[in-house]
Amino acid sequence: MPVLSFAPLLHGDYLAWLLAGLRLSLLLTGLTLLTALPLAIAVALLRLSPWAPLRAAGEGYVEAVRCVPLLVHMLFWYFGVPELLPAGIKAAVYAGDIEIFSAWAALTLYTAAYMSEDIRSGVRAVPGAQLDAARALGFSHLAALRLIVLPQALRITLPPLLSQTLNLWKNTSIATVIGAAELMTQAQRVESASFRGFETFALVTVAYLSVSLVLTVLAHWAQRVGSPQGARR
Repeated sequence: MPVLSFAPLLHGDYLAWLLAGLRLSLLLTGLTLLTALPLAIAVALLRLSPWAPLRAAGEGYVEAVRCVPLLVHMLFWYFGVPELLPAGIKAAVYAGDIEIFSAWAALTLYTAAYMSEDIRSGVRAVPGAQLDAARALGFSHLAALRLIVLPQALRITLPPLLSQTLNLWKNTSIATVIGAAELMTQAQRVESASFRGFETFALVTVAYLSVSLVLTVLAHWAQRVGSPQGARR
């Protein structure tokens, strides 16, 4: 029976590879949040628009994205989209960090579709009388949503948005299929070089679990603060 030892993985190149993968996974999570949240707000507002064509556009986006697996989104952005570019540009794109940008694009579109539904629910939870009062005071429909309704809706939806962030963090692991050097890709690299599969993936499990637990604690905290009882404290 082989002797288990984590020591070889906790220094030198192996540790550097795992830390580099962890940093990229966290970077993908952060970058995706920065781009997915504004897109999710825009899509939610489209779905709440009084004009049918805008509502249809928002609904079409959400259904088109949610009905396709994230794996397919990753492969589409990595293999499909560059084929539409001229040959010279395509060669330059593949010579760069296309894996990271493809993963970022796929994660952004995918995450925004789910976040938009949470935000839409939050907007609908704000009493409609507030929107009517804002319109009576002279605000346009969009200004009333942006200045009066949306800030309250975001506070209401903070816990589910943090839950979506947890899903996003875990979904970054799928970027390994297109060769992005995130945590799972680096773990496979370490395992192939060290022949220590159990130890490698045990460390990766701890890394994913640790970040996930932090996000879970934040979600519970946000839920307490966002509740009526927590808001009065």
